[in-house]
Amino acid sequence: MASKLQALWNHPAGPKTIHFWAPTFKWGISIANVADFTKPPEKISYPQQIAVACTGVVWSRYSMVITPKNWNLFSVNVAMAGTGLYQLSRKIRQDYLSDEKETAPSLEG
Repeated sequence: MASKLQALWNHPAGPKTIHFWAPTFKWGISIANVADFTKPPEKISYPQQIAVACTGVVWSRYSMVITPKNWNLFSVNVAMAGTGLYQLSRKIRQDYLSDEKETAPSLEG
């Protein structure tokens, strides 16, 4: 067990480097996106979710071609791509595939 922790500690993408901490804090974006799964689809932003999904796809690929492979970077970006694509699918279903027609908001008050 100690040797595995020692190997993690001394890894080129381990906790002593930015290559560990940047992806670790990037998990906050994916966690926020998961929290937004309960948000109504009309409040989802196309530009924001396209950026999240594309960032996830591009950096997932990049994390596998660099040396050493950064599995933390890979996993957070797969999560970003997945949550971004899911949010986009919710928005597209609401805007283009829904049979419900939006009604004008009532001005009663």
